[in-house]
Amino acid sequence: MSRARSAMIVAVAAATAVTPALAAPDRAPASVAIREAMAASAAGWNAGDLARFVAVYADDAVFVTPKGLVRGKAAITARYAPSFMGGGNTRGQLSFVPAELRGIDPTHALLVARWTLTGATSTETGMTTLLFERRGDAWKIVADHSS
Repeated sequence: MSRARSAMIVAVAAATAVTPALAAPDRAPASVAIREAMAASAAGWNAGDLARFVAVYADDAVFVTPKGLVRGKAAITARYAPSFMGGGNTRGQLSFVPAELRGIDPTHALLVARWTLTGATSTETGMTTLLFERRGDAWKIVADHSS
Protein backbone atom coordinates (compact mmCIF):
# COMPACT_ATOMS: atom_id res chain seq x y z
CA MET A 1 0.00 0.00 0.00
CA SER A 2 1.34 3.41 -0.89
CA ARG A 3 2.21 5.97 1.75
CA ALA A 4 -0.37 8.41 0.33
CA ARG A 5 -3.12 5.77 0.45
CA SER A 6 -2.20 4.84 4.03
CA ALA A 7 -2.29 8.48 5.07
CA MET A 8 -5.68 8.92 3.41
CA ILE A 9 -7.13 5.87 5.21
CA VAL A 10 -5.86 7.16 8.56
CA ALA A 11 -7.29 10.63 7.86
CA VAL A 12 -10.71 9.23 6.91
CA ALA A 13 -10.78 6.96 9.98
CA ALA A 14 -9.86 9.86 12.26
CA ALA A 15 -12.47 12.15 10.71
CA THR A 16 -15.30 9.64 11.10
CA ALA A 17 -14.45 8.24 14.55
CA VAL A 18 -17.16 8.62 17.17
CA THR A 19 -15.81 9.67 20.55
CA PRO A 20 -17.54 10.25 23.89
CA ALA A 21 -18.37 13.86 24.63
CA LEU A 22 -16.09 14.06 27.64
CA ALA A 23 -13.20 11.92 26.45
CA ALA A 24 -12.16 13.59 23.19
CA PRO A 25 -9.59 16.38 23.53
CA ASP A 26 -11.81 18.85 21.65
CA ARG A 27 -14.67 18.05 24.05
CA ALA A 28 -12.66 18.14 27.29
CA PRO A 29 -14.21 21.51 28.20
CA ALA A 30 -17.62 19.78 28.47
CA SER A 31 -16.74 18.32 31.86
CA VAL A 32 -15.51 21.73 32.99
CA ALA A 33 -18.63 23.46 31.62
CA ILE A 34 -20.97 21.00 33.34
CA ARG A 35 -19.17 21.34 36.68
CA GLU A 36 -19.25 25.14 36.34
CA ALA A 37 -22.96 25.07 35.50
CA MET A 38 -23.66 22.99 38.60
CA ALA A 39 -21.56 25.32 40.77
CA ALA A 40 -23.44 28.34 39.37
CA SER A 41 -26.77 26.62 40.06
CA ALA A 42 -25.78 25.89 43.67
CA ALA A 43 -24.54 29.47 44.05
CA GLY A 44 -27.93 30.70 42.84
CA TRP A 45 -29.68 28.50 45.39
CA ASN A 46 -27.38 29.72 48.17
CA ALA A 47 -27.92 33.36 47.18
CA GLY A 48 -31.69 32.94 47.14
CA ASP A 49 -31.78 33.56 43.38
CA LEU A 50 -34.29 31.13 41.89
CA ALA A 51 -33.69 32.22 38.28
CA ARG A 52 -29.96 31.60 38.65
CA PHE A 53 -30.60 28.22 40.32
CA VAL A 54 -32.78 26.96 37.45
CA ALA A 55 -30.73 28.53 34.63
CA VAL A 56 -29.00 25.16 34.14
CA TYR A 57 -32.31 23.51 33.09
CA ALA A 58 -33.44 23.31 29.46
CA ASP A 59 -36.88 24.79 28.75
CA ASP A 60 -38.18 21.28 28.01
CA ALA A 61 -36.48 19.54 30.95
CA VAL A 62 -38.23 16.86 32.99
CA PHE A 63 -37.83 16.38 36.73
CA VAL A 64 -38.73 13.09 38.43
CA THR A 65 -40.21 13.55 41.91
CA PRO A 66 -41.77 11.07 44.35
CA LYS A 67 -45.17 12.43 43.26
CA GLY A 68 -44.55 12.12 39.52
CA LEU A 69 -43.00 13.89 36.58
CA VAL A 70 -42.65 17.67 36.38
CA ARG A 71 -42.42 18.82 32.76
CA GLY A 72 -40.70 22.02 31.66
CA LYS A 73 -38.43 24.60 33.22
CA ALA A 74 -41.39 26.82 34.16
CA ALA A 75 -43.03 23.99 36.13
CA ILE A 76 -39.71 23.07 37.75
CA THR A 77 -39.26 26.71 38.74
CA ALA A 78 -42.77 26.82 40.22
CA ARG A 79 -42.06 23.65 42.22
CA TYR A 80 -39.00 25.26 43.83
CA ALA A 81 -40.54 28.73 44.31
CA PRO A 82 -41.82 28.12 47.88
CA SER A 83 -38.21 27.60 49.03
CA PHE A 84 -37.29 31.07 47.75
CA MET A 85 -39.65 33.29 49.72
CA GLY A 86 -38.52 36.59 51.17
CA GLY A 87 -35.43 37.08 49.01
CA GLY A 88 -33.55 34.06 50.30
CA ASN A 89 -33.66 30.30 50.46
CA THR A 90 -35.40 28.72 53.42
CA ARG A 91 -33.95 25.22 53.08
CA GLY A 92 -30.22 25.83 53.65
CA GLN A 93 -26.99 25.88 51.70
CA LEU A 94 -26.74 23.55 48.68
CA SER A 95 -23.63 21.74 47.49
CA PHE A 96 -22.94 19.02 44.94
CA VAL A 97 -20.17 16.42 44.95
CA PRO A 98 -19.85 14.67 41.57
CA ALA A 99 -19.59 10.88 41.78
CA GLU A 100 -19.55 10.10 38.04
CA LEU A 101 -19.45 12.27 34.93
CA ARG A 102 -19.69 10.29 31.74
CA GLY A 103 -19.95 11.31 28.11
CA ILE A 104 -22.66 9.48 26.21
CA ASP A 105 -22.11 11.02 22.78
CA PRO A 106 -20.86 14.43 21.55
CA THR A 107 -24.03 16.20 22.72
CA HIS A 108 -25.06 14.25 25.86
CA ALA A 109 -23.46 13.60 29.23
CA LEU A 110 -24.60 11.93 32.44
CA LEU A 111 -23.76 13.35 35.86
CA VAL A 112 -24.36 11.40 39.06
CA ALA A 113 -23.73 13.50 42.15
CA ARG A 114 -24.48 13.73 45.85
CA TRP A 115 -26.41 16.82 46.86
CA THR A 116 -26.35 18.18 50.39
CA LEU A 117 -28.54 20.84 51.96
CA THR A 118 -27.08 22.20 55.18
CA GLY A 119 -29.67 24.09 57.20
CA ALA A 120 -29.51 25.85 60.54
CA THR A 121 -30.74 22.80 62.46
CA SER A 122 -30.49 19.86 60.05
CA THR A 123 -28.71 18.42 57.04
CA GLU A 124 -30.38 16.61 54.15
CA THR A 125 -28.49 14.63 51.54
CA GLY A 126 -29.29 12.45 48.56
CA MET A 127 -28.27 11.47 45.08
CA THR A 128 -29.09 13.05 41.73
CA THR A 129 -28.79 11.71 38.22
CA LEU A 130 -28.75 14.44 35.59
CA LEU A 131 -28.80 14.06 31.82
CA PHE A 132 -27.17 17.03 30.12
CA GLU A 133 -27.55 18.02 26.48
CA ARG A 134 -25.32 20.44 24.65
CA ARG A 135 -27.53 23.25 23.37
CA GLY A 136 -25.52 25.80 21.43
CA ASP A 137 -22.56 26.72 23.61
CA ALA A 138 -24.20 25.62 26.87
CA TRP A 139 -24.83 22.30 28.61
CA LYS A 140 -28.39 22.12 29.92
CA ILE A 141 -30.15 19.58 32.14
CA VAL A 142 -32.82 17.80 30.11
CA ALA A 143 -33.66 15.16 32.75
CA ASP A 144 -33.27 15.28 36.55
CA HIS A 145 -33.97 12.42 38.92
CA SER A 146 -33.11 13.36 42.47
CA SER A 147 -33.73 11.43 45.64
